[in-house]
Amino acid sequence: MEQVSETFTVDLRRLAVLRELRRRGSLARTAQALHLTPSAVSQQIAALARELGAPLTERAGRGVRLTGQAQLLLAHADLIAAQLERARADLAAYDGGGRGSVTIGCFSSGILGLLPDALTALAERLPHVRIDVVEAQPPDLFTALDAGQLDLAVAVDFAAAPPHTDRRYHRVDVLRDVLDLAVPAGHRLADRERVALRELATDPWIVGDARSCCGAVTRSVCAAAGFTPDIRHAVDDWGALAALVEAGRGVALIPRLVRPLYAHRRLALPAMRGTPPSRNVFAAVRAGAESDPVLTAVLDQLRATAADLFG
Repeated sequence: MEQVSETFTVDLRRLAVLRELRRRGSLARTAQALHLTPSAVSQQIAALARELGAPLTERAGRGVRLTGQAQLLLAHADLIAAQLERARADLAAYDGGGRGSVTIGCFSSGILGLLPDALTALAERLPHVRIDVVEAQPPDLFTALDAGQLDLAVAVDFAAAPPHTDRRYHRVDVLRDVLDLAVPAGHRLADRERVALRELATDPWIVGDARSCCGAVTRSVCAAAGFTPDIRHAVDDWGALAALVEAGRGVALIPRLVRPLYAHRRLALPAMRGTPPSRNVFAAVRAGAESDPVLTAVLDQLRATAADLFG
């Protein structure tokens, strides 16, 4: 490999591929996320390495891993991307903002419980801004944000979401979404004012996929209470889950964000002893974009709506 030259150009599109490889960890998953072939991803990375005169990947078993030079480059790439976003935001602010379009990516229960009121308020606050919504979850949500397909992401903190230290994003906390205990109306504990979760150790449970946020939270909360839930039904649709609880098929933890889906059902929601389990909902934009006046208004409105709805 040639020495890094004193002057070189970098194709930002190839940097984006390298950033996605860092996120996905393999050529195959990176190719799938970017709608490319693994060969095309490999060629993009190889071309970037030739531009820089530095190796960016090395063999690791049957796959590849990033070199130290690649990690160094990505630290600079994050700063470059943030500076470009600041330039775009400054240009938007120059004309006073208030026009244009914003595409929000959000998880399904956030779309149900948070966005309707927020979008209604934003229609009055930003009447000349078009706001579109796309349902998405990490990691695809942040791949789309990186690629510019989304302007703002609303997500839940869990394993697939970026950490708080990720410099690629400016993030703000929006709300703590409490998970309520839901039992059938005729359940033995339905009329109790407060319930210890361990009292439900012998009940059948209705739980989402372990890879989903709430599925993971339910399992960890039960483990912390000293038992492994007897999962009889694996359901990721909150409306279906609430229907099964109402039918007496089991007990569950249900986020307050999806209350519109179960408010009409005959369920009991006894309070849990101690601090109830919850999940942190946050919003993120690409680093540097937080000075865009339109995105700032959207972020502010999301937090204001969350405070009004969930206090």
